[in-house]
Amino acid sequence: MTSAITGQVSPKTLRKVIAAAAIGNFVEWFDFAVYGFLATTIAQQFFPSGDASAALLKTFAVFAVAFAFRPLGGIFFGMLGDRIGRKRTLAMTILLMAGATTLIGVLPAYAAIGVMAPILLTLIRCAQGFSAGGEYAGACAYLMEHAPNDKRAWYGSFLPVSTFCAFAAAAVVAYALEASLSAQSMADWGWRLPFLIAAPLGLVGLYMRLKLDETPAFQAVAEEHAVAHSPLKETLRNHGGAICGLGAFVSLTALSFYMFTTYFATYLQVAGGLSRATALLVSLIALLFAAAICPLAGLYSDRVGRRVTVMTACALLIVVVYPSLLMASSGGFAASIIGVMLLAVGAVLCGVVTAALLSETFPTRTRYTASAITYNMAYTLFGGTAPLVATWLISTTGSNLSPAFYLIAVALLALLGGLALPETSRISLHEAGAATPGAADQQHYRPLEMTTGGESR
Repeated sequence: MTSAITGQVSPKTLRKVIAAAAIGNFVEWFDFAVYGFLATTIAQQFFPSGDASAALLKTFAVFAVAFAFRPLGGIFFGMLGDRIGRKRTLAMTILLMAGATTLIGVLPAYAAIGVMAPILLTLIRCAQGFSAGGEYAGACAYLMEHAPNDKRAWYGSFLPVSTFCAFAAAAVVAYALEASLSAQSMADWGWRLPFLIAAPLGLVGLYMRLKLDETPAFQAVAEEHAVAHSPLKETLRNHGGAICGLGAFVSLTALSFYMFTTYFATYLQVAGGLSRATALLVSLIALLFAAAICPLAGLYSDRVGRRVTVMTACALLIVVVYPSLLMASSGGFAASIIGVMLLAVGAVLCGVVTAALLSETFPTRTRYTASAITYNMAYTLFGGTAPLVATWLISTTGSNLSPAFYLIAVALLALLGGLALPETSRISLHEAGAATPGAADQQHYRPLEMTTGGESR
């Protein structure tokens, strides 16, 4: 329950908010994770070719094409969310996303319908990308606008927890299928099962989201008749600098996330020579580790502030990425686990602070639109292309370690962009001008009791 006077949200309501936000996020990333983990099988089903590398590149290219529709979905659902509210918009995104994922599970392969198979796969992936464009930024806004000011990163960390749990669940499902089915059964029907799981999960998520209220921050804007009539125009006019600065940092979040999750299972097989089942097991251990340390990263960010967290994440990834890939390419089981865990720590820090910054950087009137544009542009340019670029770099240079230098370059760019942002760790999200540098700095240094849990205007 939310107090109309103070804007404070009860712990019981916060738990429901976390669950409702997390389940849609889980569905989104479960699909993307399954696609990555089963990339070699999907390549055989939809892109039959005598060249296995070419088929894999085509599979990852479809993965990247889907991301091209994320900014479009972000703009569409972002404007919708700033006009009609977060709750109803998030109900639409989870319905579309779960439906598209289910369709992949029943899609005929190349052997059955020829060239229409990869065409339909691409179209469905584009629909997924479109719906996913409105999911994560909206879920962040929904959760952050309920959370107390001094604990936003901690509460927000449960979104990355759901992300890593989705990847872990996908790894478990893929590992179980690989271990229990023959190669022929896996190719015939086994690969379809993970995609069909999205249907019941999507219905549960839709029910949970429809049962909750709108956020206190959006309710306050609506009551004041201050809802943005042209959120996209207002965003581009007033927040271009913030979008560029935050987008530069989110680029590292996207790249480190996809290198650690989607691509690493393939890297362990191609560069390290591990079997697919062993690579999935290594990924599973690392993903559970990442999920476990997300709340710790949230506590750290709330304690030291966003700017220090940004610096920590960038510096850590620059230092660990080379040894991480070196150990992962060694072919040793223990070394691979240590290598992927090193990369996981930096990726977790990036993901947790990004979840907070997406909402703290922009005001309530245009928060959904601005954060969705920022997040999806960065993920399209650096996240969706990560497996493709990494595969291309290794193929071109002949070095399994070449992706490390790509991540280091992006980390330096992210550091510059992140440090251009003001400190926002304790500002009130209910204020009209949430992310002007002066306002942010003043809010950050106010006494704790003046900024915690209240709903000021």
